[in-house]
Amino acid sequence: MEKLKFAFYWAASCGGCEIAVLDINEKILDVLEFADIVFWPVAIDIKYQDVEDFADGFIDVTFFNGSIRNSEQEHLAKLLRKKSKTLVAFGSCAHKGCIPGLANLFSREEILRTVYNTISTNNPDGKLPQTQFHNLTLPEFYDEVKPLDRVLEVDYYLPGCPPPTGIIIDAVNAIKKGSLPEKGTVLAPVKALCEECERNTSEAKKMPDIKRMIEIAPDPKKCFLEQGIICMGPVTRGGCLSRCLKANWPCTGCMGPTPEVIDQGGKAISAIASILAQDKEKMLSEEELARLVGKIPDPVGTFYMYSLPSSLIPKRRRK
Repeated sequence: MEKLKFAFYWAASCGGCEIAVLDINEKILDVLEFADIVFWPVAIDIKYQDVEDFADGFIDVTFFNGSIRNSEQEHLAKLLRKKSKTLVAFGSCAHKGCIPGLANLFSREEILRTVYNTISTNNPDGKLPQTQFHNLTLPEFYDEVKPLDRVLEVDYYLPGCPPPTGIIIDAVNAIKKGSLPEKGTVLAPVKALCEECERNTSEAKKMPDIKRMIEIAPDPKKCFLEQGIICMGPVTRGGCLSRCLKANWPCTGCMGPTPEVIDQGGKAISAIASILAQDKEKMLSEEELARLVGKIPDPVGTFYMYSLPSSLIPKRRRK
């Protein structure tokens, strides 16, 4: 049988997803038995022109990691969409926007001023990057970070920062067997992380206070929420083998929301509000509630670390 043709591309992300591909270890040899990698800029010498010369649909599956931050990334996303039968949003950045998407709290101009006109940058003339300089054309830096499906149609999603090796291997096996589910599916468990968490109990939860990880040494056998530590487990997909939890660190939400959740951050805020300092015999005053909420130093970074660009309010309103 003719081998399948795979492609990988890295847009606005940290590069961890590229490493995750190698983290499947010797399994990558099994992949190479039935698939050839025809485009992977980080690993093989190939030019954009080579991809443009491919026939439409030449690539069987493209694994696209990273959100869309500039015009070069958008161009490659649309080119690979055209050249691929199947396009997979690989990792949290492509899936929901992830940490690069927190830049949506600031305008393009604010970001460029911070980078090029601060005391850490030797730029006495205050020059900013331009898209044209003599015969050189540079990518346009966009005002907004977008997840991949806000730019084009995505066939499947592999969530995680980076995706766990288990769900990568499961996805590759499904591709090999031709047994992928219907398009638009997130290739990860649908149950919330709480449902597979060993710390979880059937008892009704109460969150007595809000504390940061630097303030206490968490009990490794007790639910983080019951210790006053914000955990995104109730609204986040499982499938990550609870690795953060097993390292005594709360879930921050990288696997994305469970299927019924529209806005991951909003749902988490609602869940925490329902258990925060609950007492049937005593209602907290507005002042006390405000004091507790004020103990969250970075609400957007806490609840929307991985999902701001795909949320109901994907960026800060400009004045």
